[in-house]
Amino acid sequence: MQSDGSTTRPPRSPQATTPTLLYARPGIVVTAERFTVGRNSWRVAELTQLWTTRGPHDRLALRAVVVTAALIGGVGVLLGFTGGLQRLTAAAYLALGAVGLLPLVLILVGDRWRPPAYELWGLHRGAEVLLFSSDDERQFGQVTRALNRAREGVRHGSGWADPLASADPWRPSR
Repeated sequence: MQSDGSTTRPPRSPQATTPTLLYARPGIVVTAERFTVGRNSWRVAELTQLWTTRGPHDRLALRAVVVTAALIGGVGVLLGFTGGLQRLTAAAYLALGAVGLLPLVLILVGDRWRPPAYELWGLHRGAEVLLFSSDDERQFGQVTRALNRAREGVRHGSGWADPLASADPWRPSR
């Protein structure tokens, strides 16, 4: 104990206390040992397979397409039963054809407006688990690459020591 009451402690080795940080953003942390998203955390060594996919399409866009297609089909059936199809002009047929393409336009606009999320799935202790999901393609790619790097480090058993710091520098003999 020092004269001022403080104690001296031996310096801690940085390798033992802090794992190598590969990616860190609010709510997402990838280290050489763990993958944490929100409150879920997995050991990297326990993740045996990883694959990516796109999530489901937006429910609102799908409902809009179904309702629009049903309404267009209903109008077509009503016109067919009432004999109104024989009395339509060429411009009316063109308008019906354009309206018939409305569900396709809604699908394309819905996918651009609210695209399906990017999903990262993996096997954890033999069970399929959704590990990470994001609308941002860039963030998804960064997280996926960081997790793959962590898995490579675990698989090859290589330490994360800086190769330049551990190498003997070349010095000319004088």
